[in-house]
Order: sequence, then C-alpha cells, then structure tokens
Amino acid sequence: MGNIKNSLPNEQNIKSASFSVVDIEYMQRAIELASKGLYSTKPNPAVGCVLVKDGLVVGEGWHQQAGLPHAERVALAQAGELAFGATAYVSLEPCSHTGRTPPCADGLVEAGVAKVFVAMLDPNPLVAGKGIRKLTQANIETKIGLLEDQAKALNSGFIRKMQKKLPFVRLKMASSLDGRTAMADGESQWITGEEARIEVHKMRALSGALVTGIGTVLADDPSLTVRLPAEELAELNLTSENCHPLRVVLDPHLSMPLEAKMLSLSGRTIIMTSRDAVKASPELVELFQTKNIELVAVASEDDRLDIRSILSYLAEEEQINDVMVESGAIVAGAFMESGLVNELYCFMAPSLLGNQAKPMFVLPSVEHMANKIQLRIHSVETFGDDICIVSKPVVVKD
Repeated sequence: MGNIKNSLPNEQNIKSASFSVVDIEYMQRAIELASKGLYSTKPNPAVGCVLVKDGLVVGEGWHQQAGLPHAERVALAQAGELAFGATAYVSLEPCSHTGRTPPCADGLVEAGVAKVFVAMLDPNPLVAGKGIRKLTQANIETKIGLLEDQAKALNSGFIRKMQKKLPFVRLKMASSLDGRTAMADGESQWITGEEARIEVHKMRALSGALVTGIGTVLADDPSLTVRLPAEELAELNLTSENCHPLRVVLDPHLSMPLEAKMLSLSGRTIIMTSRDAVKASPELVELFQTKNIELVAVASEDDRLDIRSILSYLAEEEQINDVMVESGAIVAGAFMESGLVNELYCFMAPSLLGNQAKPMFVLPSVEHMANKIQLRIHSVETFGDDICIVSKPVVVKD
C-alpha cells in the first residue's frame, strides 16, 4: 500500500487514525455482503458495499456476476438521493476504469458521497490506486486499511493472479487415517463420507479450474462436475448451468480416450499436453480437433508437464483466479514439489487401508529429512465422521 499511497494527491485526506467500533461493524457487513459473490463473480473479485447516513444504512450491494453492476453501483441505486453526504464502506478499492460496467469511483463522486472507507487497494494494475485518486481529487475523505486482512483473505485468488500472474492453488486429497488414497487395485469409492464429499463439491464450485491427471481419467473416468442440489446451488448464487469449473486434464502423451465421460458433460474440458506430443502425433491432434476437444501444449521435461507453465496459462489465458487440484499421487506430488501449492486440504476418514494401498503423494525429490516439504496447520474441521486438515506450505514460490 505504501508505494501507491505515496503517489496519491490530497494525501491529507487519507487518515491513519484507528477505526471506531462502528466503522468496523459496517465494514464487516460489507465483507459479509462480498462473500455472497464468492462462487458467482469469477473471474472478478467479490466486493461488498454499505452506505450509511445519519447512523442508518441507506444502501447495500454486492457484485453478483461479471458483467452485472458492481457493489457500489448496486448500493447507490438502492440509496438514491440519500447517498448524498453518506459514508461508504467498500471491501475493495472502487474501480476507476470502464470495462463492462462504468467506473464505481465516478459513481461515488457523482452521488456526492462525503466519506469512503476502503478495506484494501485493488491489485489490478488498471486500478491500483487510481480509484482512490479520483475520490481524493473530489475532496472525499478516504480511509484505507479497515479490516484489510479479512478483505484480502476473501479474494486470495484474484490478488495472486494480479500480483504474480498465477492462480491460487488448493490441492485436495481424500485418504484413510494411514494416508492411503486407494487400494492396490485402484478401488477407492468411497473412503470419506457423504458430508466430506459435499464439501468437496463446494470447493469445486468455488474454483475457476479443476486439474487432474490422465492417470485418474484412465483409472476412474471421473465427471469432475459440481453435483449439488438445486437449493444448495441457489444458496451459492449458482445454477446447474454455470456451476462447473473448467476441467483441465494433464496428458503429456495424448492418451485421453475420446469416449471419456467428462468430454460429453456440461462445461469445458482442456487437455494439456506436451509440445513434443503435438509434434509427434499430428493425426491424433487433428482427430481431437474434429471432436472439438481443446488442446493446449505447454513446456515439459522428462515426460512431466511443467506446473508453472500450466498455471501461467490458466491465469493469463483463461483468467482463472482459483485452481483446485484433484488427482492421484503422481500429479499431487508434482504440484507439491513445484512449490506452487498455496493450500493443502486433506480429508481423512477414520479407517486404515494398509501398507499395500496407494499413498497420497509420490515425491521423488524427498529422499532425506532435509528435503521434507514443511507445512503449517491452518485449520481442522469435521465433516461427519471425517476430518479435514487444511495446511499451508511454509514456502510458496512466486
């Protein structure tokens, strides 16, 4: 925030004083409103806005979907003339550029808002302090940083994409208590219970893309769709048509069966393969194209697709903020070794599958204690008889 703040005009309008309990409550409400759009705003950030005048809330809004009015515009429309002289609490810096909707900073200025609290500056280079500049140039008192950490946690994927040109990666594994994911013959349904599986479908719905490996496709022929009841989708502001993430299959040798289940289901599927495979199999590539199957060639080494290239493509070409990896031990291990996983979700059932069953990760680089991948436990939650341990790698690469 410092570098942007130092470039702002009318800097005296940006106060550094502590915030009042009332201000905190209103911003908490703005963040609560923003969270309503977590599942539906992709690829836009989730944003909430509260307008307050004479101690009363006169307008509220949240960004529901890309292309629809932003949170500030919704709140201003609700407030009408009462917006004049009001105080706005916004979870993300008001936008200053015209995209599919007009600039929200202009809307606040035109409505005559007297004061604006902003939880965090927008990491988008198109905004990045320019919204604050418009407000201060209009002599609107502006305060930045109220509940900043909460606001950042809400849009971790959007922030990482804008700052690092990489998506936020959540790796999900389901295992027994002894860390096994399937029997030696591949049998795996079901290790965890129904409540845990429902939570996994919510995680899918939150994600812009779902990544798996060709080994999982060949072994299980998964759908990789969001399967939640209509009423639960409605609570997430989704429908059965727009709830499915982009499916991404890592397939270095173009082994994807044309009859794979996911290729005939709602939503898009991308097959990511190696450049060498594309060059070596022009007839197969043409066959995939005639079937309208999307192929993307990325860098590879030793028959392993480059994880950074995969993630960079998803962030920059597909505008994906959040990626969920749901795969077998080889792909899961490759992601962990890449250092590009932000959070690891381990759903564990109170059962033992034995030493002959398949492990959670294949980690060729971990041969000595010095090579271990160190994690920090973030949270532990129960789902029926199962637990979910969320941990974060101590080191995450940019």
